[in-house]
Formats: sequence, structure tokens, C-alpha cells
Amino acid sequence: MNYVTSREELRSAFEATHDIAIRKELKFIDEHSRRFIEKSPFLLIGSQDASGNGDVSPKGDQSGFVKCLDNTTLAIPDRPGNNRLDTWENIIENPGVGLIFMIPGMNETLRINGEARLTLDAELCSKMQVNDRPAKAVLIVKVRAVYMHCAKAFIRSKLWSPDTWAPRSDMPSLGQMLKDQAELEETASEFDNILDDAYKTSLW
Repeated sequence: MNYVTSREELRSAFEATHDIAIRKELKFIDEHSRRFIEKSPFLLIGSQDASGNGDVSPKGDQSGFVKCLDNTTLAIPDRPGNNRLDTWENIIENPGVGLIFMIPGMNETLRINGEARLTLDAELCSKMQVNDRPAKAVLIVKVRAVYMHCAKAFIRSKLWSPDTWAPRSDMPSLGQMLKDQAELEETASEFDNILDDAYKTSLW
């Protein structure tokens, strides 16, 4: 298999970038982007460590959980998870991040690229609490690029169309997958119950 090895070779296979696709990129959070962030309950964070090993991590909470501190700064609270800390450790080594914000039922997405730093500031973590539980940490993102993605990927995938969704029963439970992958001593059912309890008691 031959791989693309230059920008020139890559560009030769595609049409020229549309002028609007270039002009729509902003260096700040405008009114439309701010409203999108306020309505979004879910985003993906892409990061890399110093060696270029990539990671994408989902972050979800109540709509508006990401705060715009000003028109070039975002604050993203961290909630209890598996404590792998892949994204946070990457950011310590390499601050470059890419964010994709989603709003359920909306085919367009918002992309923000920037530089991130993690803080454990008690006052800020307290301000971003839920159910009297402060954020574990807060990611501060200095915005470098902001732009809206068109709907083509979501239209092609029919992501929000329930009639296209595969039945959940087509896949094993997470307990079963983890039992097989991590060679757990617990049965799949036992681990599913552990997960269910964690979802009820430690989301925040």
C-alpha cells in the first residue's frame, strides 16, 4: 500500500478549500459559539503526549457545564472517572488540544483548538460543583481557533435517528466486555451491578 507523504500529494487528490471554510475560522468565542457551548452537554477532547501518542476522551455533564470565562478562555470541570488520567497527563507534557462540542439532535458541531492547562484551584473547583460536590479539577483552555462543522458526517451516519440504531442486545454488556478484556474474577453480571451502583452514587 502506498501512503501519502507530502502536503502536495495530499492536496492533489482534493479540490481547493472553499473560501467560506477558511473565513469561518475565528480566533475567539463569538455569540453563536458561546450559545452552542452553553447548550452542549457533551464534548470530546483530543490530546497527545510529548511523543505524539494520541488520546480522545469524552466529557459529559448537564448542559452548560463548560464555562466561557471570557471570549478566549474556557473552563471544563473534571468529574469522577476511572482515574487513568490519560488526557490530563498528556496536557502536562503537550498543551495542544482539540475539542468537539455536540448538542443532541443537532447535526452541526463546534470545534475549538487551543492550549490547555489543568488547575486544582479550590475556589474554581467549588464554583463548578454539582450536588455540593466540587469538580475534581478544571481544565483551562486558551482558544486559538473556533469554527462550526457542517452536518455532512452526522447526516451520513444518521447518528440521531433512532430507527438506524442497532439494538443494545447486539452487543454484550460492559461487564461482559471488561470481564473478558481484564480477566476479572467477578462474573459479568456481578460487574454490571458494580457499574450500576457507581452510576447511581459517583457521577459527581
